[in-house]
Amino acid sequence: MKILFLDTTNNTEVILKLFIDGKEHQQTIPLQPRQSHLLLSIINDFLEKHSVGLSDLTEIQVGEGPGSFTGVRVGLSVANALAFGLEIPVNKTKIIDGKTLVEPRYS
Repeated sequence: MKILFLDTTNNTEVILKLFIDGKEHQQTIPLQPRQSHLLLSIINDFLEKHSVGLSDLTEIQVGEGPGSFTGVRVGLSVANALAFGLEIPVNKTKIIDGKTLVEPRYS
């Protein structure tokens, strides 16, 4: 199993974890304000570093909040889109016909 975890709830960093057959790899990347457009390339670089392609992923996990309003929404949007496109679960829920998306928690 290859599970990608991403947490963008803190607007100053992105936390990525990759679980490969029970072994955990983690990286924290500092971000400046308004750099959320870099998230996909950050994820891609992280996966490449561990010789994993998007199509190798079996699940995506994402921090749902609470946290930075924009950070939470960006992370969830990316996780939901990737999971939908790859037809894999996000936070243990499979997205079917755009339904059952993971939604943010603000409190």
